[in-house]
Amino acid sequence: MTVSTDPDPAAPTADRTDSPSRTGTRRFGAGWLALVLAFGLLVGAAIGFLGPTLGTPKDDSAEAGFLRDMSTHHAQAVEMSMIAHANSTDTYVVTLAGDIALTQHGQISTMLAWLRDWNLSPTGSQPAMAWMPEAQGSVRNGLMPGMATPDQLATLRKATGKDLNIQYLTLMRQHHLGGLHMAQAILKQSDEQNVTDLADTMVNGQQSEINLIDSMLKRIQQT
Repeated sequence: MTVSTDPDPAAPTADRTDSPSRTGTRRFGAGWLALVLAFGLLVGAAIGFLGPTLGTPKDDSAEAGFLRDMSTHHAQAVEMSMIAHANSTDTYVVTLAGDIALTQHGQISTMLAWLRDWNLSPTGSQPAMAWMPEAQGSVRNGLMPGMATPDQLATLRKATGKDLNIQYLTLMRQHHLGGLHMAQAILKQSDEQNVTDLADTMVNGQQSEINLIDSMLKRIQQT
């Protein structure tokens, strides 16, 4: 879902190689985005209630671990994207940040709804990444792979202009790489169709966004 913008006259023509390729749209304020995120929470809950026909995975299952960890992972992406959406003046960064915030917030809603439908807590008894083979040591200072540190988030909140755009895109690229690793892992472990369908969507979407981020970083760094 798009959250921006009139084309920036100083930016290159919008296409999917160096911009989110959205035309005829307007930038909306943070209040509007927050409203849409709240609506997404309701929609995601409805999907979660109607969608799963997966049985009831156990508390220590790979599926439950993946949904819990990815919900936490996504939550930070939403936080960083809200910062960029509110503070960036780059048309394409604003659009991308809005898209990521809305998409990942909706996926959080769906994942938490599935856990609820399985009568499982949104937070399990196992440590983060315990569901993922050979993941020992991948959680550092309580952060899963790709997640920004508190210091990095604090710096992002204070950043402006070109520095903000580069920081956000760099952190989000790293964040997506960590998320891709997790989504690819559950695809190898699970045969729960709704979970694997969601993970496949994450892999395709985040890989596409990584490619877009690479082209956006190149453009911004050259200006």
